[in-house]
Amino acid sequence: MFRPLISAALAGVFAFTAAGVQAQEGFPNRPIRLVVPQSAGSGGDVVARLLGEKLGKDLGQSVVVDNRPGANGIIGASFVAKQPADGYTVLLAGVSQVSFNQHLYKSLPYDAQKDFTFIAPVVDTPFVLVASKASGITSMAGFIEKAKTKPGGLSYGSAGVGNSTHLAMEMLADKAGIKLTHVAYKGSGPALTGVIGGEVDAMVSVLGAALPQIGGGNVVPVAIVGQKRAQQLPNVPTVREAGLDVPVMPGWYALLGPADMDPKIVARLNASVQAFLNDAQVRNKLAGLYLEPLSGSAGAIKQRAVSDAKVWGDFIQQRGIQNS
Repeated sequence: MFRPLISAALAGVFAFTAAGVQAQEGFPNRPIRLVVPQSAGSGGDVVARLLGEKLGKDLGQSVVVDNRPGANGIIGASFVAKQPADGYTVLLAGVSQVSFNQHLYKSLPYDAQKDFTFIAPVVDTPFVLVASKASGITSMAGFIEKAKTKPGGLSYGSAGVGNSTHLAMEMLADKAGIKLTHVAYKGSGPALTGVIGGEVDAMVSVLGAALPQIGGGNVVPVAIVGQKRAQQLPNVPTVREAGLDVPVMPGWYALLGPADMDPKIVARLNASVQAFLNDAQVRNKLAGLYLEPLSGSAGAIKQRAVSDAKVWGDFIQQRGIQNS
């Protein structure tokens, strides 16, 4: 009496399993949504559109960029965390969303390590410390000396509390033993404009944004906030070369999906990202944007995210930096 029921149940399980396997093997068979937790025209958006175009060709399906900006990337990240883990909704996350935010906000609608599947690193963004011409600062040594002469007398701009441009300068100040006055602007562009106009003395800026102003003589490059000198500024030392032992300010972007994605789908997407990064035309475009290709495995970028969360999380807590 029960055998037909059991047989039917087992048949249903096998059919469901077979359908799941076919769906995985046939991935993708419909368009993919690439969520960007930044506004259109932002650095992350530009990268996403380059990536989406190439991934679409490689995967044989269209990749639609979906901008969901706001709250330092929290809106877009939390949206993706709640989607099905089928590979059809992915996130171009910045380091802030997965390494900084959990330390900056008292309440976060996602768990950075548990609610996502890490798929692939994509690009890294170098930073540079620039000073206003009015400040008279031309070197790291001069910057530190001037700050020590008048504690709190030097000001710096940032794109907002908890932003990379804020954390990087706070770390520099901490390691140099100096006190600076922070002026938070609504974005990196206004902050850089503040340096150009002499409203603030300095800022740590994304290299790509600062280079035109450096080339135009509007701001003074002081030091590269990274592991190596910038090809475009060969005579500007890194912060470490200038005498400060500071951790590198991470500026990477990575492709993530919801938690528990199938490893085969992760591997397929990772391979497609690697093809994107190895494309000569793509590398030329990234160079033009002053972005560095960041090849690697899903495990490698997850490990880096955890490491950055530890280093910068401890620092954020030590300095008592909080965002609302």
